[in-house]
Amino acid sequence: MLEINVAQLLKGPVGTDKTVPISGCIDITGYGKSDVKGEVKLMRTNRSVLVRGTLHTCVQITCARCLESFNSPLELNIEEEYFPLTDVTTGAMLDESEESDDLTIDEHLILDLSEAARQYALLAIPMKPLCRVDCQGIKLN
Repeated sequence: MLEINVAQLLKGPVGTDKTVPISGCIDITGYGKSDVKGEVKLMRTNRSVLVRGTLHTCVQITCARCLESFNSPLELNIEEEYFPLTDVTTGAMLDESEESDDLTIDEHLILDLSEAARQYALLAIPMKPLCRVDCQGIKLN
């Protein structure tokens, strides 16, 4: 999982930041899990945690010319804002922000990068992927 405990970060003043290495597996395309690795920087804002970083993964996709499956490496440049569901000091539930788009910090103060990484990976997959630049297409005998 790509989960990070942000309790200490939320207790700090606005502008507090920390860099966290990321490593885990997620299901990007629905055809099996892919390893995701990288590093993100978390920064406390006045109402949320801003996440910026670069993640690397590889997905199995089909070549648009020869229709063979191949592994395509992807680089994901993430920048997202996560909103807490509970107050870090009192534990009281906070009003959900309409801007959150389901990117929230849960009641245990855990920030889960899985959904953001999945969405960024889907956007990074080429529209017409090629297994190699000089792919000749389907081979007819």
